[in-house]
Amino acid sequence: MANLTAGLLDVLRCPATGSVLVQDGDELVSTVPDASGEPVRYRVEEGIPVLLKAAATRQEG
Repeated sequence: MANLTAGLLDVLRCPATGSVLVQDGDELVSTVPDASGEPVRYRVEEGIPVLLKAAATRQEG
């Protein structure tokens, strides 16, 4: 698991909602839900956040 620095997390925003992102393991999670009512999740691959709307997944249950 790659921990992102606090400075990087301060400037990253969710492309779908514009909200702050928080790290949850190997994913970043939006702090505001999208239109479906669920937080958006983005994977972190080799320490690099993949912040593409097409690559986003929804919070699971």
